This record gives sequence, C-alpha cells and structure tokens, in this order.
Amino acid sequence: MNTLNHITADNITNSAKLLTNNYQEGIKLSHELIYQFNSCNAFYLSVAFINKSGLAVLKQTLIDLKNKGIKGKIITSSYLNFNHPDMFNELLKFDNIEVRIFDKPNIGFHPKGYIFKNIDSYNIIIGSTNLTQSALSTNQEWNILVSGNKNNELIFKVLEEFKLQWNHSIPLTTDWIKKYETIYTSIPTLKEKKNLNIEPNLMQQEALNSLNALRNENKNKALIISATGTGKTYLSAFDVKNYNPKRMLFVVHRENIALAAMNSFKKIIKNHSLGLFSGNKKELEADYIFATIQTIHKKEYREIFSPDTFDYIIIDEVHRAGASSYQELVEYFKPDFLLGMSATPERSDDFDIYKMFDYNIAYEIRLQQAMEYDLLCPFHYYGITDVQVNGVSLNDKTDFNNLVSSNRVDHIIDQINIYGYSGNRVRGLVFCSRKEEAKELSKLFNERGYKTTALTGEDSEEKRRLAMDKLETDNPNDYLDYIFTVDIFNEGIDIPKVNQIVMLRPTQSAIIFVQQLGRGLRKHNSKDYVVIIDFIGNYEKNFLIPIALSGNLSYNKDNLRRFVSEGSLIIPGESTVSFDQISKKRIFESIDKANFSDVKIIKEAYFKLKQKLGHIPRLQDFDTYESIDVLRIFQNKSLGSYHKFLSKYEKDYNVKFNNVQEQYLTYVSTKLASGKRIHELLAIKLCIENNQNI
Repeated sequence: MNTLNHITADNITNSAKLLTNNYQEGIKLSHELIYQFNSCNAFYLSVAFINKSGLAVLKQTLIDLKNKGIKGKIITSSYLNFNHPDMFNELLKFDNIEVRIFDKPNIGFHPKGYIFKNIDSYNIIIGSTNLTQSALSTNQEWNILVSGNKNNELIFKVLEEFKLQWNHSIPLTTDWIKKYETIYTSIPTLKEKKNLNIEPNLMQQEALNSLNALRNENKNKALIISATGTGKTYLSAFDVKNYNPKRMLFVVHRENIALAAMNSFKKIIKNHSLGLFSGNKKELEADYIFATIQTIHKKEYREIFSPDTFDYIIIDEVHRAGASSYQELVEYFKPDFLLGMSATPERSDDFDIYKMFDYNIAYEIRLQQAMEYDLLCPFHYYGITDVQVNGVSLNDKTDFNNLVSSNRVDHIIDQINIYGYSGNRVRGLVFCSRKEEAKELSKLFNERGYKTTALTGEDSEEKRRLAMDKLETDNPNDYLDYIFTVDIFNEGIDIPKVNQIVMLRPTQSAIIFVQQLGRGLRKHNSKDYVVIIDFIGNYEKNFLIPIALSGNLSYNKDNLRRFVSEGSLIIPGESTVSFDQISKKRIFESIDKANFSDVKIIKEAYFKLKQKLGHIPRLQDFDTYESIDVLRIFQNKSLGSYHKFLSKYEKDYNVKFNNVQEQYLTYVSTKLASGKRIHELLAIKLCIENNQNI
C-alpha cells in the first residue's frame, strides 16, 4: 500500500515545516492542530492510537467544528488493543465525523496523518504524533507540515493513500464497540507494583535542602508555600524524619485532615508513636501528636503540655494563623523549630503571615511551577457559556429561581456529559454560589437519576467524611456521582479520585478559583486527567479567570487577552485551557471594562509584596516577584509615579521632593517607563552620566 516511494526531496522541502513540542519556546503540537482545525473546510485523519485524553485536548475545537457544520473523517484501529472502548464511544458523539476502523487482517495499522482541506489547497501533517495528551504537548515528537493543492505530487499521493485506507476500513458502530469491549476487557492488565519506599520528589528534595540550610543559619522558623497536590504533608514528614525531634505537634483545622496527615506520617516515620488530639480522642502520650486547632488552643488543653514540650511544631494551612486561636497557640508553645505550610499564604485581612515566620520562605512552588515539574494531574479546563433563562444571561445578581430552573439543570447535565471525565465513572465536585442552590441542584440531579449530596458548613465531620468516601468508592451499590457545595472544600480536603470539577458560580477571587481547581489536581492511578467545567455567565469579574489560570498577576490586559486566546500554549505540561466563543467574548469584555490602574488593586498588590519582602519593594521587585506591572501605578491619573503612591499610602516612606523634581519624576514615569522608545531612555542615561557628547 506504500505509494510514496517516488516523492522527490524538492517536492517535500519547498513547503515543509518541522513541528515539535517545546514548552520553553511556546510550541505545542496541539496548538498547530487546533489552528488547522479552525481554518479548514473539512478534515481527514488517519491515526493509529487515540485515547480520551487526546480527545479532551481537542474537545472544544471538535465541538466548535460540529456547531459550524464542518465535516470530517477519521480512520483508526484496534491495533494492539491500545484504544479504549470509551474513546470510540466519545467519537460516536460527533455526528459530523464519520469514523472507520482499519480492517485488514494480519496487517498492523500505525499511521499518524492529519489532512486539512481548505478552499483550494491542503495542509497535511505527517509524523510520529498520535492523539494523546502527552503526544500533543510534552513528548519528543517529529512531524512535517506540508501545504499545496491537489496537483502537488505529494499531496495527491497522500490523498490517494487515505482513500485506500478508507476503502479497507469498516464503519464504527455501537455493535462493533460492544464486540471490541469484550476483547479489550478480557486482556489482563499489568498491575503497577506498589512502591513501599516513598522517596522525596524534586520539589520536596529542594525544600528539604532549603530547610536544612535555614537551620544551619540558626533560623528557628520557616514557611513553605506549595501548590495543592504537590505533597506538603509528605514533605513535612521527611523533614521531621531528618530532624528527628523527641516530640512533634502537627496542627490542622479539621479532624479528618489530622487523620490523613497521621496516615502519611506512618509511611515515613517508623520509630516514633503517633496520636490524635481532638474533640473525640486525646492521645497524650504519643511522641508525635496531630491536633485540631479547635481543641489544642483551649487553655485547659494546651496547658496539659508545658511550653517546651514539643521540639518541632507544624501548622498546616498556615494562612489561617491570623486567627486568635492560632496566635494563642504560637505565643504559648516554644518549639526549637516552627514550620508553616500553605498553598496560598495571602490573606484578605492585614495579618502578616510572612512576618510571623521572620520572612524565612524555605521554598515556594505555585501552580504553574508544579505543573512544569509534573507534580500534578493534568487538567483540561473548559470555559463554557452558562444558560440564558427567559432570554437573559446569568449575572452577579441573578435570582435564585433562575439558578435552579429546569432549563439550567438540563443545560448543566448536557454539558457535563459532553465534556466528560477520565476514569471508570464520574467523581465530581460542584461549586455553587449559595447553600440553597447547592441543596436544590443536588435534589434536582437526584430526580434525574444521579446519586448526589449537598454539603455545607452546617454538616458534621462524619457526614462530610462519609460523602467523600462514597465519592471515591468502587462499590456499585453505595456511591456518589457528585458532591454539591459552596466553599467548605476550597482547602484542606484530600479526594485524589476526583476527576471532574464543575464551577457554577461567578469568579470573585483568583485565590479561591485556584483552591477549587486544586481539588482535582492530586495524581491518582484511577485517572489520566481532571476535567474542569466552568459555566461562565455575564459576570463583572470574569477577567479573574485568566489571572487565576495563568498565575499572571501583572494586570497587563494584553497578557490576559493572549492567555484567553492561547492559554494552552502558555501553561506548562499536558494541561489545556479552552473557551467557547461566547465565553471568550465575555472575558474580553470584562478585561476591556476593568480599570486595572485602580488604587484598590495597586494597594492590594503592593502590600502583599511588602509583606512577603518585609520592606518597601523597589520597582524591580514587582517584576522579580511577578507582581503587578508598575505601569499600572504610573497610568493612574491620581498617582503618576511610584514616589507619589508611596507618599500617599506608605507610612514608612519619608522621602520628599520639591515640585520640579516631582514633575520630572512623573514625566519619566508616565512617558518613558514603558520603554517603547529606547533612544529616549538612552539619551536620559547619557544626561545622568553628564556625557558632554550628547
């Protein structure tokens, strides 16, 4: 069937382009494929291996093609039984795509070819890339993109080869999938051996080295800032093992978290006893005690222990430590070493977490870097349009009845089925705007055949734990598909099997957005990725979505617009970000309307950075620590310069300039600081240096 033997080098190289994956250079094969899909009039794929993760990368694009009426053909196979039956069922959902299975006995099927038909030409990609999330983003891959019309010899022969394959293939049907599934499930799968020796990952080892370095400098406090799912608890266990204290106290805000932490420590710590100290149990004699703050902070309980009882104290979720209960605890106990851990140390009040730890940041790894290190489960985020009720889009003031209308519930169910999940069944968390909405939506889902529950702050620890167990169980007789909630799962829970996050509320905080996203990012062998479905209404603060997903806190509108358009290129690893057209338009409108030079935004960014540094930031610190773009300060008409901002809002700033000096400073800040006209900056540099040749 090989008809390409006589293609000359000139035929190929005149229009050829090498396609690879290189995140550092902003190159991913998925981006090129999506561009070609969006530009074509028809498409023809011949790809041996396709999995659900690969379809998840292209899901929004395939939906857009379906909505536009763009038709396509796909040839794939059952070769080596690689392709999962669920993937074939996914393909059948697209009635604009005709799918066939290569069916020539005793001949392997191994092509990776993508043909895109335009009005009078074709773009063809041929190479090593199958349709999997790793092949489309992180694997070392080589592909060639060639372009031309049907008269081009190479183009003509590729099209002829596709026709031959098509004619040797059979239509994909539900009956074929059922027969294939019987074969697929009968093949024994290799069981992954459990590694009984848990070793520090890259992040943990770097943090451990930093903690040791701080202690060698006689520091007795340290702060770890680490994204959810990167292994903060194991990190602390490794450090406790290294430090080997006689007594250790681990403080959390919920009993279930204390129990989970104990289980993690048991895998690392072998020569010390572990005990729980909570409202239900008080194991005082244990070497290492895991305590809830609600119990240990009370005078009658903390004074059971002398102030120097514990050599090492760990405070989990330490961003809560501004509360009086934590302060009482910290003031009472005098450990040799105090470790605080948090994914998000930033607080909305004025309490300075960084100062509490003497500004000793032992290690910091945020979401983006954790993804780059491959510490988290890949996610596929879909920003999709929330339903209109009575012709009106949902907004920040939408009436409760519209939030739980039958029309909206049907729309939500349609979309969660379209965008799907990874694994043998859905295990989802649904974040709502208010308690009543969570309870009512859970009831309405149950009426439609789902198994769900709603949890709020009013529910007991036992009820929450039972619900989480049912979400993770494989028991077919007693399980949950979804838990509906508002904010009690923003932090401090561990449900590794969660494979779908549904956001049914407006984004009001980038921090909370990342916390909720993080509920699904813990790696687990039951899933290859987690699906994030964000229902986007006509909300005022939609601009926070690209800020949260990108981690870009510069408040630079061009950066945010680019992320909305090309987010999958910008984020590391195998994760992707997609928006449907209406959602994209709504976010662009929100960015356009937002005043990012507002003093409130500037002050918030400034004081967060000052807290982190422990001193007044220099202008270059804003860039070094990836804070707000200083142009936002200069472009505020009431400010015009950093000096003016500090004079107005920083009590520790006492520098004075006369009117002429202030005018010069404002002129340089507003007219030249953007660096758009480099020759002007060079001229000023020469003036400052008193160069006579200017």
